[in-house]
Amino acid sequence: MRDEYEIRGEICEIGRRMYDRGMVAANDGNLSVRLGENEFLCTPTGVSKGFMKPEQLCRVDSEGRLLEEAGGFRPSSEIKMHLRVYRERPDVGGVVHAHPIYATTYAIAGIPLDRPIMTEAVVSLGYVPVAGYARPSTPEVPEAVAQYVQHFDAMLLANHGALTYGESLTEAYMRMESVEFYARMMYQTKLLGGAGELTEEQVRDLYEIRRSLKLKGRHPADFRDLTSR
Repeated sequence: MRDEYEIRGEICEIGRRMYDRGMVAANDGNLSVRLGENEFLCTPTGVSKGFMKPEQLCRVDSEGRLLEEAGGFRPSSEIKMHLRVYRERPDVGGVVHAHPIYATTYAIAGIPLDRPIMTEAVVSLGYVPVAGYARPSTPEVPEAVAQYVQHFDAMLLANHGALTYGESLTEAYMRMESVEFYARMMYQTKLLGGAGELTEEQVRDLYEIRRSLKLKGRHPADFRDLTSR
Protein backbone atom coordinates (compact mmCIF):
# COMPACT_ATOMS: atom_id res chain seq x y z
CA MET A 1 0.00 0.00 0.00
CA ARG A 2 1.33 3.44 -0.91
CA ASP A 3 1.86 5.93 1.88
CA GLU A 4 0.04 9.24 2.00
CA TYR A 5 3.13 11.29 1.19
CA GLU A 6 3.46 9.49 -2.14
CA ILE A 7 -0.23 10.02 -2.89
CA ARG A 8 0.08 13.74 -2.15
CA GLY A 9 2.98 13.92 -4.58
CA GLU A 10 0.92 12.16 -7.25
CA ILE A 11 -1.93 14.65 -6.85
CA CYS A 12 0.45 17.59 -7.25
CA GLU A 13 2.16 16.01 -10.28
CA ILE A 14 -1.14 15.33 -12.06
CA GLY A 15 -2.29 18.85 -11.20
CA ARG A 16 0.81 20.20 -12.94
CA ARG A 17 0.16 18.02 -15.98
CA MET A 18 -3.40 19.30 -16.23
CA TYR A 19 -2.20 22.89 -15.96
CA ASP A 20 0.60 22.42 -18.49
CA ARG A 21 -1.77 20.78 -21.00
CA GLY A 22 -4.26 23.65 -20.74
CA MET A 23 -6.94 21.50 -19.12
CA VAL A 24 -7.41 24.11 -16.41
CA ALA A 25 -6.86 27.86 -16.14
CA ALA A 26 -6.01 29.88 -13.04
CA ASN A 27 -7.48 28.00 -10.05
CA ASP A 28 -9.89 25.82 -12.03
CA GLY A 29 -10.43 22.10 -11.59
CA ASN A 30 -10.03 19.71 -8.69
CA LEU A 31 -8.62 16.28 -7.87
CA SER A 32 -9.26 13.76 -5.13
CA VAL A 33 -8.12 10.34 -3.93
CA ARG A 34 -9.81 7.83 -1.64
CA LEU A 35 -7.58 7.05 1.36
CA GLY A 36 -10.02 4.81 3.21
CA GLU A 37 -13.68 4.18 3.81
CA ASN A 38 -14.23 7.62 5.32
CA GLU A 39 -11.09 9.57 4.39
CA PHE A 40 -10.20 11.39 1.19
CA LEU A 41 -7.47 13.76 0.01
CA CYS A 42 -8.53 16.63 -2.22
CA THR A 43 -7.14 19.78 -3.76
CA PRO A 44 -7.70 23.10 -1.96
CA THR A 45 -9.84 25.93 -3.21
CA GLY A 46 -8.14 29.03 -4.57
CA VAL A 47 -4.86 27.32 -5.53
CA SER A 48 -3.70 26.77 -9.12
CA LYS A 49 -3.34 23.10 -9.96
CA GLY A 50 -0.03 23.95 -11.58
CA PHE A 51 1.53 25.24 -8.36
CA MET A 52 0.16 23.06 -5.59
CA LYS A 53 2.30 21.75 -2.75
CA PRO A 54 1.66 18.46 -0.89
CA GLU A 55 1.04 20.24 2.41
CA GLN A 56 -1.75 22.33 0.86
CA LEU A 57 -3.95 19.31 0.17
CA CYS A 58 -6.96 18.73 2.40
CA ARG A 59 -8.02 15.55 4.18
CA VAL A 60 -11.82 15.31 4.41
CA ASP A 61 -14.44 12.79 5.50
CA SER A 62 -17.34 11.43 3.43
CA GLU A 63 -19.38 14.56 4.19
CA GLY A 64 -16.63 16.90 3.00
CA ARG A 65 -15.64 18.02 6.51
CA LEU A 66 -12.00 18.92 7.05
CA LEU A 67 -10.37 16.27 9.25
CA GLU A 68 -7.14 18.07 10.05
CA GLU A 69 -5.59 21.52 9.78
CA ALA A 70 -4.21 22.18 6.30
CA GLY A 71 -2.39 25.49 6.89
CA GLY A 72 -5.52 27.54 6.38
CA PHE A 73 -6.42 25.87 3.09
CA ARG A 74 -9.98 24.68 2.58
CA PRO A 75 -11.31 21.92 0.31
CA SER A 76 -12.89 22.85 -2.99
CA SER A 77 -16.62 23.47 -2.84
CA GLU A 78 -16.94 20.84 -5.57
CA ILE A 79 -15.70 18.06 -3.28
CA LYS A 80 -19.33 16.99 -2.84
CA MET A 81 -19.40 16.03 -6.53
CA HIS A 82 -16.36 13.81 -5.95
CA LEU A 83 -17.85 12.30 -2.81
CA ARG A 84 -21.03 11.40 -4.66
CA VAL A 85 -18.94 9.46 -7.18
CA TYR A 86 -17.17 7.60 -4.36
CA ARG A 87 -20.49 6.85 -2.66
CA GLU A 88 -22.05 5.46 -5.83
CA ARG A 89 -18.92 3.63 -7.00
CA PRO A 90 -16.95 1.73 -4.33
CA ASP A 91 -14.51 0.67 -7.05
CA VAL A 92 -13.38 4.27 -7.65
CA GLY A 93 -10.15 5.42 -6.03
CA GLY A 94 -9.55 8.76 -7.80
CA VAL A 95 -11.61 11.55 -9.38
CA VAL A 96 -10.57 14.33 -11.79
CA HIS A 97 -12.56 17.42 -12.74
CA ALA A 98 -11.13 19.74 -15.40
CA HIS A 99 -12.03 22.16 -18.17
CA PRO A 100 -10.20 20.83 -21.25
CA ILE A 101 -10.92 23.09 -24.22
CA TYR A 102 -12.54 20.71 -26.71
CA ALA A 103 -14.46 18.61 -24.22
CA THR A 104 -15.71 21.72 -22.44
CA THR A 105 -16.75 23.22 -25.78
CA TYR A 106 -19.01 20.20 -26.30
CA ALA A 107 -20.26 20.48 -22.72
CA ILE A 108 -21.18 24.13 -23.30
CA ALA A 109 -22.95 23.21 -26.53
CA GLY A 110 -24.78 20.39 -24.74
CA ILE A 111 -23.48 17.85 -27.28
CA PRO A 112 -22.44 14.41 -25.97
CA LEU A 113 -19.39 12.65 -27.35
CA ASP A 114 -21.45 9.86 -28.85
CA ARG A 115 -20.26 9.39 -32.43
CA PRO A 116 -18.40 6.10 -33.07
CA ILE A 117 -15.47 7.50 -35.03
CA MET A 118 -12.44 5.99 -33.24
CA THR A 119 -12.03 2.34 -32.34
CA GLU A 120 -10.03 3.20 -29.22
CA ALA A 121 -12.70 5.58 -27.95
CA VAL A 122 -15.46 3.03 -28.57
CA VAL A 123 -13.57 0.37 -26.62
CA SER A 124 -12.31 2.55 -23.77
CA LEU A 125 -15.15 5.06 -23.31
CA GLY A 126 -18.10 3.86 -25.35
CA TYR A 127 -19.45 7.35 -25.41
CA VAL A 128 -19.50 10.32 -23.04
CA PRO A 129 -22.87 11.75 -21.94
CA VAL A 130 -23.67 15.29 -20.82
CA ALA A 131 -24.92 15.66 -17.25
CA GLY A 132 -27.58 18.35 -16.90
CA TYR A 133 -26.82 21.91 -15.85
CA ALA A 134 -26.33 22.44 -12.12
CA ARG A 135 -25.54 25.59 -10.17
CA PRO A 136 -21.93 25.51 -8.92
CA SER A 137 -21.33 24.76 -5.24
CA THR A 138 -24.89 23.51 -4.69
CA PRO A 139 -26.33 20.01 -4.09
CA GLU A 140 -27.55 20.17 -7.69
CA VAL A 141 -24.05 19.24 -8.88
CA PRO A 142 -23.76 15.80 -7.23
CA GLU A 143 -27.37 15.09 -8.15
CA ALA A 144 -26.68 15.89 -11.80
CA VAL A 145 -23.74 13.50 -12.04
CA ALA A 146 -25.43 10.69 -10.07
CA GLN A 147 -27.59 9.77 -13.07
CA TYR A 148 -24.55 8.66 -15.08
CA VAL A 149 -22.00 7.47 -12.53
CA GLN A 150 -23.18 3.86 -12.49
CA HIS A 151 -22.97 3.46 -16.27
CA PHE A 152 -19.99 5.54 -17.38
CA ASP A 153 -16.45 6.37 -16.25
CA ALA A 154 -16.52 9.84 -17.84
CA MET A 155 -19.06 12.56 -18.45
CA LEU A 156 -19.34 16.14 -19.59
CA LEU A 157 -20.90 18.70 -17.24
CA ALA A 158 -23.27 21.06 -19.03
CA ASN A 159 -21.79 24.57 -19.34
CA HIS A 160 -19.00 23.55 -17.02
CA GLY A 161 -16.36 20.97 -17.96
CA ALA A 162 -15.64 17.25 -17.69
CA LEU A 163 -15.48 14.63 -14.95
CA THR A 164 -13.57 11.33 -15.01
CA TYR A 165 -12.83 8.69 -12.38
CA GLY A 166 -11.09 5.34 -12.03
CA GLU A 167 -9.49 2.81 -9.71
CA SER A 168 -6.60 5.24 -9.24
CA LEU A 169 -6.05 8.94 -9.75
CA THR A 170 -3.67 8.22 -12.62
CA GLU A 171 -6.33 6.11 -14.36
CA ALA A 172 -8.89 8.89 -13.85
CA TYR A 173 -6.46 11.44 -15.33
CA MET A 174 -5.69 9.25 -18.35
CA ARG A 175 -9.42 9.04 -18.99
CA MET A 176 -9.55 12.83 -18.99
CA GLU A 177 -6.84 12.89 -21.65
CA SER A 178 -8.82 10.33 -23.68
CA VAL A 179 -12.02 12.37 -23.40
CA GLU A 180 -10.26 15.50 -24.60
CA PHE A 181 -8.61 13.64 -27.50
CA TYR A 182 -11.98 12.16 -28.52
CA ALA A 183 -13.61 15.61 -28.38
CA ARG A 184 -10.86 17.12 -30.49
CA MET A 185 -11.21 14.40 -33.14
CA MET A 186 -15.00 14.94 -33.26
CA TYR A 187 -14.48 18.66 -33.67
CA GLN A 188 -11.80 18.43 -36.35
CA THR A 189 -13.55 15.78 -38.43
CA LYS A 190 -16.66 17.96 -38.43
CA LEU A 191 -14.57 20.78 -39.90
CA LEU A 192 -13.58 18.40 -42.70
CA GLY A 193 -17.20 17.66 -43.50
CA GLY A 194 -17.87 14.78 -41.13
CA ALA A 195 -16.33 11.51 -40.03
CA GLY A 196 -16.68 8.06 -41.48
CA GLU A 197 -18.57 6.54 -38.57
CA LEU A 198 -18.37 2.91 -37.57
CA THR A 199 -21.49 0.86 -38.28
CA GLU A 200 -23.71 -0.52 -35.52
CA GLU A 201 -22.34 -3.98 -36.27
CA GLN A 202 -18.77 -2.72 -35.92
CA VAL A 203 -19.63 -1.03 -32.63
CA ARG A 204 -21.19 -4.23 -31.29
CA ASP A 205 -18.05 -6.10 -32.33
CA LEU A 206 -15.84 -3.61 -30.48
CA TYR A 207 -18.05 -3.94 -27.40
CA GLU A 208 -17.51 -7.70 -27.55
CA ILE A 209 -13.77 -7.12 -27.77
CA ARG A 210 -13.95 -4.96 -24.65
CA ARG A 211 -15.88 -7.64 -22.81
CA SER A 212 -13.38 -10.30 -23.88
CA LEU A 213 -10.54 -8.15 -22.55
CA LYS A 214 -12.35 -7.95 -19.18
CA LEU A 215 -11.54 -4.25 -18.88
CA LYS A 216 -12.47 -2.72 -15.54
CA GLY A 217 -14.80 0.20 -14.96
CA ARG A 218 -18.26 0.95 -16.32
CA HIS A 219 -19.04 1.10 -20.01
CA PRO A 220 -22.08 0.92 -22.32
CA ALA A 221 -20.91 -2.57 -23.34
CA ASP A 222 -21.94 -3.71 -19.86
CA PHE A 223 -25.48 -2.38 -20.27
CA ARG A 224 -27.05 -3.54 -23.49
CA ASP A 225 -30.00 -1.14 -23.20
CA LEU A 226 -27.50 1.74 -23.46
CA THR A 227 -25.63 0.61 -26.57
CA SER A 228 -27.87 2.49 -28.97
CA ARG A 229 -27.29 6.23 -29.17
